[in-house]
Amino acid sequence: MAGFEEVYRSGFQGCDLNAILGKAGVTKGALYHHFDSKDALGHAILEDVVAKITDDKWLTPLRESDTPLDTLITIIEGTFTDDEHAAGGCPLNNLAQEMSRVEEGFRARTAALFTTWIDTVADALTRAQAQGSLRPEVDARAQAQFVVAAYEGYMSIAKSLQSGAVLEAGVRQLVSHLNSLRPEPQNG
Repeated sequence: MAGFEEVYRSGFQGCDLNAILGKAGVTKGALYHHFDSKDALGHAILEDVVAKITDDKWLTPLRESDTPLDTLITIIEGTFTDDEHAAGGCPLNNLAQEMSRVEEGFRARTAALFTTWIDTVADALTRAQAQGSLRPEVDARAQAQFVVAAYEGYMSIAKSLQSGAVLEAGVRQLVSHLNSLRPEPQNG
């Protein structure tokens, strides 16, 4: 979606509607026929594009996994850590940071996406506990919140520093942390 690309590049408040119109090949009238305001366009970007990115990368693989802890680690390890990707940051976090205090529709939508993401990771970790691949005393919900917060924090720092190396270090630390939650191997 042309709107997503422009918002991802320039931020929502800084995006150029004329650039979106040009990329989409539509007139301003056609755009406002589908979206009654710029905010409505932004809401659609969150609901249609950002939600799909989150679902494709995190939610569906975790929900469908027979080995949820291993899948979570694989997802994190699959993060693009080159400077170009690090420079863009996470689309969800970008919009949450920019717009949550500015417009309630953005805050509600980003909060819902973060909640779903955390819930899905928590469910995956709970299933990992039931399988015996995660220690039983681990608080799955708190760990899910930590994983999402740490991941998003590393994404934000890497964006600010324009450094894939920072993101790569974060990926390694998150994976190490998750592996430390596994039960001790039994000698027998």
